[in-house]
Amino acid sequence: MRLIFAGTPAVALPALDAIAASGHDLVAVVTRPDAPAGRGRGLVRSPVGAWADERGVEVLTPARPREPEFLDRLRELAPDCVPVVAYGALVPPVALEIPRHGWLNLHFSLLPAWRGAAPVQQAVLHGDELTGASVFALEEGLDTGPVYGTVTDEIRPTDTSGDLLGRLADSGAGLLVAVLDAIEAGTARAEPQPADGVSLAPKLTVDDARVRWGDPAFAVDRRIRACTPAPGPWTMFRGERVKLGPVVPVPDGPELKPGELLAEKSRVLAGTATVPVALGEVRAAGKKAMPASDWARGARVTAGEELA
Repeated sequence: MRLIFAGTPAVALPALDAIAASGHDLVAVVTRPDAPAGRGRGLVRSPVGAWADERGVEVLTPARPREPEFLDRLRELAPDCVPVVAYGALVPPVALEIPRHGWLNLHFSLLPAWRGAAPVQQAVLHGDELTGASVFALEEGLDTGPVYGTVTDEIRPTDTSGDLLGRLADSGAGLLVAVLDAIEAGTARAEPQPADGVSLAPKLTVDDARVRWGDPAFAVDRRIRACTPAPGPWTMFRGERVKLGPVVPVPDGPELKPGELLAEKSRVLAGTATVPVALGEVRAAGKKAMPASDWARGARVTAGEELA
């Protein structure tokens, strides 16, 4: 089939690679416009745009996909289908109607669970044991379209959002190509999403990423893993923001107040509402990330000091 791919961040690249190797005809990509990045705030191409530039594939970067110039070019290219992975903009009905097989979205949850921008983060935050990816027909509603297929994945006890998203990006890429193949063969069937089991997955903010030491240890652990790598879990120490890596609950640890620190020879514990957690990496302001024990020695953490 003749395809245009819509996507923006690096998580979309496994799907792009799979489509490029699939035998379908990739004629262009649609991605978000170049954006300021880095210390110099120079304009930087999105990962999807850079991928296409390297391979000589046309790149379309509308500020909004309802722009007449974009819609005209979409009609000229005449795609049979537009597969989508994390494009990052709402697609209007007029654009959805142009490809004869519509737009297909690879979404990283088992729909109708976790519709929205942050399905993987919300699944980790809420302690889900099973998740997956779905390919569905894009429509006006928020991730409401009929589903062509799914793959599942267990959420491991130590998974960060980054770990899980990486696995789903790979398995979801294969699913997306399989659905495209089935559509071309005329064997694809889309099933409406059930009315029950709907949940929403809003994007996690920097405020969401602040550790709540008054929560139970399991909730502290989930929040930190859910916010790794983005937006990045953090806490306050001596009036300055400190970034944290994943932690490990210590069921047989000493009793500590929420946020209270105990620096031992080979580990650093922090209190929660239940058992303490052992800190992993710590990154103080202006410094590189380091093991918690090295951070505690350098900061000369004393008994009774707290994270907040």
